[in-house]
Amino acid sequence: MTVTIESLDQEGRGIAHADGKVIFIEGALTGEVVSYASYRKKPAFELAQMTALHRAASIRVEPKCLHYGVCGGCSMQHLDSRVQVAVKQRILEDSLARIGRVKPETILPAIYGQAWGYRERARISAKYVIKKEKMLVGFHEKRSSFVADMQSCEILEPKVAGLILPLAGLIAGLSVRDKLPQIEVAVGENVYVLVLRIMAQLTAEDQIALRAFADQYQVQFWLQTKGPETVVPFYPLDAPALSYSLPEFDIVMPFAPGEFTQVNSQLNRVMISRAMRLLNPQKGERIVDFFCGLGNFTLPIARSGAQVLGIEGSDALVKRAAQNAASNNLSANTGFSARNLFEMDESGLLALGKFDKWLIDPPRDGAMELVKSITPGIAPELIVYVSCNPATLARDAAELVQRGYVLKSAGVMNMFPQTSHVESIAVFVKQ
Repeated sequence: MTVTIESLDQEGRGIAHADGKVIFIEGALTGEVVSYASYRKKPAFELAQMTALHRAASIRVEPKCLHYGVCGGCSMQHLDSRVQVAVKQRILEDSLARIGRVKPETILPAIYGQAWGYRERARISAKYVIKKEKMLVGFHEKRSSFVADMQSCEILEPKVAGLILPLAGLIAGLSVRDKLPQIEVAVGENVYVLVLRIMAQLTAEDQIALRAFADQYQVQFWLQTKGPETVVPFYPLDAPALSYSLPEFDIVMPFAPGEFTQVNSQLNRVMISRAMRLLNPQKGERIVDFFCGLGNFTLPIARSGAQVLGIEGSDALVKRAAQNAASNNLSANTGFSARNLFEMDESGLLALGKFDKWLIDPPRDGAMELVKSITPGIAPELIVYVSCNPATLARDAAELVQRGYVLKSAGVMNMFPQTSHVESIAVFVKQ
């Protein structure tokens, strides 16, 4: 089948129509004429892979990564990086219009940074393949549980990308090579941490090999034997602590390898700067930061002099956020509370009291129960909503409009270049 691509969907796939069905075609761009092969067929749609390109779009570029098309990541590498941002903006606007039936009064200029080598957090798989007699270290293949045979990665922080082959050689020589399925990567400003998920005891020879590797490549190994609570440092024990900084707000944020931080620290700084300008926290105001995590937004808000309460579902994260506030001399105007925000109701929100402004930064599921719990007596004048899922942002925006808010502005932040992931920020003002 040969079709003409009409547009792109939220996953960056080309959309075409054939035989009364919608065809979603990986690797195809708007305006292109392609042939395809379907790998999943349903009554109303098919998922397909492009097999031949007959007419290319002007926005098509040569993918930079050697493993594009095999590795399951970076589905937009064939699209010019600047156009990727425009596509994501359209996805955001379409989601708001189609799902939320709302339109922002103003479109915020897109935020974007470096297109390659930005990823400082990653979960990498490891697998010894007997048939190949080879240890593979990398991400999963597209639509597969197999580990891709990788020699490099263009979106990983360059030093981390350069460790793919050395790590494969290291793990191949360990006694636990078949019991080491995963490596968690965390890059701080002063240390590179590799957390090895091990399911068997290390031998003395294994430990010697790990120490030699750490010395040679200037990394710190941590070990994880079971759940996240078992993650402990292995070598060197005197390495600097993981941390990132927010110079604009004179803040340093320590974090542990398993704790959530943004994968793109450079864009995180720009995102926080924009959020603070939109929120405009003032001394004497009472502000709440929902889904506060480590305090990524809480502490910059506090630096303004406002009183801020950070709320998060995890006791461990709340404890860490309070420690971060203390280490930055911000304990006096910060407070933290552990609550399940996916079970918030009107009485729970009333118990928190009235706040002048809200900042909401939920996971992909959004914040529906939270926004549904707003009542006139405690409705804030302004809400800044940071989203990693345009669909749930649109759904929540519709609810906020029903509760008397106007969507003043919205725009995308390209936190994950080369991928279809859409990060955005929106501002709601009470009428």
